[in-house]
Amino acid sequence: MTKLTLDGYVLFDEQAFSQKLATSNQALKEFKTAVANGRDALKQAFEAGSDTIELVHSRAAFVDQILVQAFNYCFADCPQKLSLLAAGGYGRGELHPASDVDLMILLHETESSATRHAIEQFLMLLWDSKLEIGHSVRTLDECIREAEADITIATNIMEARHLAGDRQLTDNMKSATGPDQIWDSTSFFQAKLDEQVHRHAKFHDTAYNLEPNIKENPGGLRDIQMIGWVAKRHFGANTLHELVDHDFLTEAEYQALIEGQSLLWKIRLGLHHLTGRREDRLLFDLQRELAIQFGYTDGENNLAIEQFMQRYYRTVMELERLNELLLQLFREAILLRDKASQPEIINQRFQLVNNYIEVRHNRVFTEHPPALLELFLVMEQRPDIRGVRAHTIRLMRESTKLIDEDFRQSETAKLMFMDIISQQRGVTHEMRRMNRYGILAAYIPAFEQIVGRMQYDLFHAYTVDQHTLFVVRNMRRLSVPEFSHEYPLASGIFHHLPKPELLYLAGLFHDIAKGRGGRHEELGAEDAEHFCLDHGLTEQDSQLVAWLVRKHLLMSMVAQRKDISDPDIVTAFTREVEDQVKLDYLYLLTMCDIRATNPKQWNSWKDNLLSELYHKASIALRVGIDNPMNREAAINEAKTSAMRLLAQKGVSPEHITDLWKDFNDDYFLHHSRYEIKWHTQLILKNSNQLPIISARESDKGQIEIFLYTERQHGLFARIASAIDQLGLNIVDAQLMTTEKQIYLDTFKVLENDGQNPDPQYRISEIIKRLSTVITIPDSLQKDYKREPSRVQKSFAITTEVNFEQMPGKQITIMNINTTDRPGLLARIARAFIDCDIRIHNAKISTAGEKATDTFFITNRNGPPLLDEETCLRLESSLNKYLSE
Repeated sequence: MTKLTLDGYVLFDEQAFSQKLATSNQALKEFKTAVANGRDALKQAFEAGSDTIELVHSRAAFVDQILVQAFNYCFADCPQKLSLLAAGGYGRGELHPASDVDLMILLHETESSATRHAIEQFLMLLWDSKLEIGHSVRTLDECIREAEADITIATNIMEARHLAGDRQLTDNMKSATGPDQIWDSTSFFQAKLDEQVHRHAKFHDTAYNLEPNIKENPGGLRDIQMIGWVAKRHFGANTLHELVDHDFLTEAEYQALIEGQSLLWKIRLGLHHLTGRREDRLLFDLQRELAIQFGYTDGENNLAIEQFMQRYYRTVMELERLNELLLQLFREAILLRDKASQPEIINQRFQLVNNYIEVRHNRVFTEHPPALLELFLVMEQRPDIRGVRAHTIRLMRESTKLIDEDFRQSETAKLMFMDIISQQRGVTHEMRRMNRYGILAAYIPAFEQIVGRMQYDLFHAYTVDQHTLFVVRNMRRLSVPEFSHEYPLASGIFHHLPKPELLYLAGLFHDIAKGRGGRHEELGAEDAEHFCLDHGLTEQDSQLVAWLVRKHLLMSMVAQRKDISDPDIVTAFTREVEDQVKLDYLYLLTMCDIRATNPKQWNSWKDNLLSELYHKASIALRVGIDNPMNREAAINEAKTSAMRLLAQKGVSPEHITDLWKDFNDDYFLHHSRYEIKWHTQLILKNSNQLPIISARESDKGQIEIFLYTERQHGLFARIASAIDQLGLNIVDAQLMTTEKQIYLDTFKVLENDGQNPDPQYRISEIIKRLSTVITIPDSLQKDYKREPSRVQKSFAITTEVNFEQMPGKQITIMNINTTDRPGLLARIARAFIDCDIRIHNAKISTAGEKATDTFFITNRNGPPLLDEETCLRLESSLNKYLSE
């Protein structure tokens, strides 16, 4: 009997435990103490920096000894023969701090009552000892039957490891469920391959999410397990190193695989210790703590957490590459072994075998380095090619060093790259493949710096390289007729672009300078222009791509932060854009960029804002930049158009004119003719029944709310609170007081997650709640407090408030950047009440965890413009309410 130790820490003393158990009448106490002591020792070893692989295997070995002792204690007098097996990851001899200990109790036949009682006592002892046990009890026949029916059970049984009891029974089960009996290696591999494809699809086929799952994500631990399962089923391999013996991995690739697994295991150990539970997600708050634990510190342009996550992402990218390589080797060895076909010669360098491309000889890349790019071009041009053969993938990875400065300056390589990005199909797939194989980063060195680079915020859901490739994917999708119904305006514009490849290049370079310090759009524009000129583009085209990179944030900023109902704002934007061609390219780049940033950030409201700005700028360009529509003309156009619509409904022009005398000019600038028609009809029909409260679904899916009511102190704050309590988010507010001192307020709302509300039940709910709030001011639930989400709590943004005077207008613009949180708008409104501020217009925008809101305000009494003293008082009040 020996002691189980790790780096001097005693995990389990078998002899001492056996002696205590033999003399104690409190078996549970002994087991409980042993489990607690072993866990403490393992935690101390972890904190002292013990080897990760040793920690994982030692925990399994420690639990082995506890279970053997418990088995012998509980089944000493059992009348039936049975065996105890470790299953799942524990069966592989791998165990993490909070992982379940998966067990299988195997019997010859159905258990007797005495055996059942012994099993119950055994499991109860383990649970009471604080071991997290997952278990199954099966007969040999049940194992065979269930394994035949379910690939997951078959996999668990394949990995099962004998711990105690009847070893012959275990051997019989292994024999009866082996590949020569059920799930031969071909069917097993196909089933596991389908399983992986389905699992990857759940994560949008990317490992580069904000809060990745280190086990289930592409490139995660499950992908490594997949390799091990297939190797075990096909070769009978018990270790991954045996893949080297079978010539499926080189020694260097095996080391990369083990190093990747070790990092993921170390992260998983940290997650379990930090949370005290089985946690496989790298959640925001945990990322920060793990970065510190791993020894990272903040740099000038790179936070500790970003450095830590970049290491993680680059590791899983390498594991993805190895997974693809090995699965292709398995496919060739297992699925295609009896389907050898005559190679189809493509050209001097490549051929096709079973629809997979390969080099014709091992010297292809060394003798003709541009073939490293040519392969991707061939795949674009041949849609029948299913993939790259494993040997060629390996050769490409080994040959990336050939892509040096001489290679990049080669005219052949330059023409090849431009051909790749200009093809009619396959651009997205091959750009992603180039990134995965390391070719893209080798060819564009600046791209290498953004590979695996995360941005620690909620706005960017992916690493910079993955986001960039998603932007290009979105652009390409606009070119496919089958998808034109998704975004008809954008698809129509795309098909009129003179050179779509310029859009792709702008997408490829728009974020390439992230993390370098300075303004990434300016640095990226320099890179883009140099690259374009270097690749034979005309000076005009090169300057267009550079301009798009430099201005890629402009349209989004104007649409979401500025008052685009103001002709002056549209004119200023149009002057920057200069012509229709630039506007078309910029609109598509902006839309594809936002949609690729975070699926949750794109919604109908942003779509509506961008398309509205695009249309207004297009009109301004047609009229001529030097002949912009002035404010008076825009107002008259709105009135005339609305009057025509109302006349079609039989509304008296005299009644309309009489009502509109009460409205200020800003009302007609900020509302469409259809909105003016809706409001006018409601007021004329219900003018003696205040308040008027109505809501409807807009053509873009938001819910529009209309209020027409007598002035009330603090009404906006109460409305904002009520809408927040309904779980809705105000994205736009227009607040006006008529000449008769009646409030005319309009709001556009979405669900808190940015989705369109369901009008069927939301409209009646909104009207009912607002009716109560307006008619019974004290009805609002004052102690209501909706807690920020877990993710929101992980981010704290310093509140920034700045003021500017609207040129030529008696209005102050207040911009506020702060952490988004439940009830934010209501808190801001309370500060306005305290400082006697009147709101005319509000633009509400959320980018991940950051709220970026703009308010157009004046003093309620006194001069409209806010003086410096009032601004300081308002800022102080805002900070007070936002710190609560």
